Formats: sequence, C-alpha cells, structure tokens
Amino acid sequence: MEVSPEYAVQMHGILKTFGTFTALDYVDLDVKKQTVHAILGENGAGKTTLMNVLYGLYQAEGGDIYLNGKKATIATPTDAIKHGIGMVHQHFMLVENFTVTENIILGDEVCGTAGILDMNKARKDVLDLVSEYGFEVDPDAKIQDITVGMQQRVEILKALYRGAEILILDEPTAVLTPQEIDKLIEIMHNLIERGKTIIIITHKLREIMQSADECSIIRRGVYMGTVNVKETSETELASLMVGRSVNLTVDKTPAKPGDVVLSIKDLSVKDEREIEQVRGLNLEVRAGEIVGIAGIDGNGQQELVDAITNLVPSERGTITIKGTEIQNTSPKTARLAGVSTIPSDRQRWGLVLPFTVSENMVLERHETDEFGKGWQLDYSKMDEFTNDLIERYDIRPKDCANNRMSGLSGGNQQKTIIARMIAANPDLLIAFQPTRGLDVGAIDFMHRELIAARDRGTAILLISFELDEVMDVSDTIAVIYHGEIVKTFKQGTVDENQLGLLMAGGEAK
Repeated sequence: MEVSPEYAVQMHGILKTFGTFTALDYVDLDVKKQTVHAILGENGAGKTTLMNVLYGLYQAEGGDIYLNGKKATIATPTDAIKHGIGMVHQHFMLVENFTVTENIILGDEVCGTAGILDMNKARKDVLDLVSEYGFEVDPDAKIQDITVGMQQRVEILKALYRGAEILILDEPTAVLTPQEIDKLIEIMHNLIERGKTIIIITHKLREIMQSADECSIIRRGVYMGTVNVKETSETELASLMVGRSVNLTVDKTPAKPGDVVLSIKDLSVKDEREIEQVRGLNLEVRAGEIVGIAGIDGNGQQELVDAITNLVPSERGTITIKGTEIQNTSPKTARLAGVSTIPSDRQRWGLVLPFTVSENMVLERHETDEFGKGWQLDYSKMDEFTNDLIERYDIRPKDCANNRMSGLSGGNQQKTIIARMIAANPDLLIAFQPTRGLDVGAIDFMHRELIAARDRGTAILLISFELDEVMDVSDTIAVIYHGEIVKTFKQGTVDENQLGLLMAGGEAK
C-alpha cells in the first residue's frame, strides 16, 4: 500500500499474536489527517489490540507504522506521546481524590525555581486548554465529584496537554448519557477543526453515523475494509462487522406477569456524603416481567441497586423479595433470597481480574456442592460449566477458561458476568447497563437472553442509560428523577420525547 503524508496514521501488515492465538492477522489501517476515523468490530475482534500497538502498549510481530508519511518506531507509550499520539482508555486512569488540574499535569508537572511545583502556572495552562477547546471543566474540582462525561474530558485534556495531534478514544460513549454523547461528538468536531485527527474504537453504529468520516472494519483479527460513512448505513455496517445480517430491533411476545417478586415501598437512601439520593421511591417488579428504569445517570439509580443488594443501608422504607423483607441485612441474604446482579461497573463490582475465567464464572456459587465441598474446589466441573457458557455466549477466545480474566476484552468480560448471572436462574435479575461495551451482534443476543429469562418467569429490573434499550426491551417503563419514580408506562404508550422531558424534570405532554 502507498505511503502518503496526507495520512496522519498508516499501519500496514500488522501482525500480533499471544501464544498460539493470532489477535491481528496482517491488518492495515489508513487514517486521513483532520478526520474522525472509526474502527468497528465485534468484542475481541482486535480493535483495541491494534490501537495498543499504535500507542506502544503492545509490540507487533510484523508490520510497519507511518505517521504523516514517515516510518515511526513506537516501542512504548512514551514514544507514542513524543510522536503526538494520545490515548483515552475505556476505563479511565484518573486519581479520584486529585483535582482536575492535578490529574492533567500528573507525570508532566510544571516546576519553577528550585524544582518547586508551580500550581498557579499549571492551573493557568489548564484553563487555557479548557478555553481553547470549550470543554467546560472546572480545573479545581476533584475527580470524585464530577460526572463520568466530565472525567472523560479530563482524559482528553491530559492528552492535549502533552501535545497530542492524534487522539485515540477507546469506546468513548460506553458510559455516557445521551446528552454527554452529543457533547462528546461536538468536542470531537471542534478538535478536528483545530487540526487534530481522531480515531475512535467503537461498536455503536449510531455514533459512527453521527461522528465519523470513515470506518474500518475488523472481524476476528482480519481487516475487512474501509467505508465512507456518508455512503453506508447502520444495517450495512452491522453486517460487515459480524459477517451476517443483524436484527437491530427487539422481537418479543407480550409479557405474562405473575406474582410480585420485588416490592419497594417509601425507600430512602443516602450516599456517602449523607445526601439523600433515593427519596420515597415505590416500585414493583413481577415474575415474567421486565421493568426498565429510564433516567439520566446520577438520579439515584446506583443507590437504588446498592440498597436492594444491601451494599448500602436504607434510611427508611421496605424492600421485599417474594414477601420477605431483606433491607438492611447483607449482600449474602439478598443473594440467597434469589437476587442476582449485573453490576454497572464490571471491573469494580463484577469480576476478580487476577482470577481465571472459570474462577470468575463460579463466583457466588463456589461454596455449593455443585463445584466441590468445603474449601476444595472441583476444577474439572468448573471448567466444564465454564466451557458450556463460553460456547453459549460466544466468549472469546474460545479456549479462555483458564486464562486470567484481565486478559479478556471489555465486551467479553461483560459477557462473562451476564452468563454467570443468568445461569444462576434467579427470581430477580437486576441488569444495570447489561450491554455496556457489547457489539450489536452481542447486544441482540443478550436482549434475547433477557427476554428468554423473562419468559421462564424471572423478574427483571433493567437499568440502562441507553433510552432505546429501555424502550425496546422493557414491558413497563419507570422514569426516575431526583431519586423518585415520577411516572410509569406500559411499553408502546410513550415516546422518546415524552420520556426525555420527564427524565429532565419536566412534564410529559
């Protein structure tokens, strides 16, 4: 392939292996200057691996990298930064009790005379960046006190502070609300106007159509081609990604709700700052029903789930599972009462990353006779159980049962949690952002799995910041605002605009 200075990045014939597994099979990538270039692929297709090679986190066994038409050697992230490459990872790398300014300059501090840190100059430099790119970030705020969308902007500012001309954004919309996604797309276009080049790793078709100029597709480590986004469609992109047609709508029969499984009455929950986040909340979920919570992040969703699972105490109110009160007991009590949870943060709450996939797959069930007795685990049974779920949920690579969980892609980590929780056959399944980080093919499969669980009689509480997901999958939609359920609807009786008004504290027409 021809090398040209009109391209900010060219990667030709990139080969990357891990043992006997070929993650990238002589992949090519050509990214034009001052464009948004999307890299699309299924979970585990090699998207992030390719960008980790570009950023110097991995070393390829073959292939060449060219930047602005010149061959570049990138052995470490330090090399990448020197070449003007910055990367914002899917899981942010910020110090929560540091300020925005302290995080941005960390590792590249501004020092005055006698090597003393000059925070006044650092703060001014950060303010200049914020003003130049219109990021609307408070340089004095602590990371723990700002939204996820703001944290992402801090990560982008970190890269710009170090002189990045090429920005790699790994799954940039995975944890953002619809409003934050719109703001991010606006920020990306502003960066392009100021001469930057952006590569986004994603599987979200709508965001590609809204933000990208070109899109390269990788399928199972093989480069499938590059398309002009204006000349394609979501359906075509989905087919190119998975190699088959994908249903972008949810097919299901009407629910047949049974008895009440989860009943919440007058629930009040405070956060760690003693601020009430759940306020007099009332909610019911019946067997064979999916109740979806629609709301902007930060309106009490996390505190609600934490109270149901007894991770935090309730100030008042009752939580009952099939008539038995469980509030203010223990997480184990909730689990034994038949509650399983797909958590909002898979790495923080759902997985033990140094453990193997098999060990993670039997978490919460390792004490049962199913996988051994007492402290003695039966690893052959664990592997058999795990391999069945790997096959069913298409967790990749296929022979990963004894691999460390940390070695799997984010999407495959999410599949592991979903497989484990659905396999537990709970009475109540709390699904908090269940398809976060999954590609369209996996999302379609997971939606069908949730509906199948519903049809087997499981009560499902779905909490998602993807409004389309809530509207498509739920049988009943409950809108949460400032910790209260302000209104409920049966599926098909409300539109996106009405829900959006209620989610923002307005009145539905």
